Amino acid sequence: MKAVFDHTKPIFQQIADMIADDIVTEELKEGDQIPSTTEISQFYQINRATAQKGLSTLVQEGLVYKQRGVGMFVAKGAKEVLLKERKKLFYKQFIRPLKEEAERIHLSEDEIIEFIRKEQE
Repeated sequence: MKAVFDHTKPIFQQIADMIADDIVTEELKEGDQIPSTTEISQFYQINRATAQKGLSTLVQEGLVYKQRGVGMFVAKGAKEVLLKERKKLFYKQFIRPLKEEAERIHLSEDEIIEFIRKEQE
């Protein structure tokens, strides 16, 4: 997990996003225990309620589950759910605007692909 918060989103959401990122990158795998509210609040020096709200967000989304008295764990299929959501978001935030701008300036599909290939070099 990264250790710096920005001011674009609430801290609890950034906590949830960091854990979700760890699931996507497989730093946390299905069945792995995630850091506790206490661990998160101490590490980041934030209020426990803020850390709890971030973790509760993940529980509500079905990405993690609670085992009473033991902790919270990455749910089965969490990575796939996150990837599906992020691909939709990627399309909406990047591909659709790219396509609209390309049409406005008369860029062909081949030219776009050429730009992408150049960027990979």
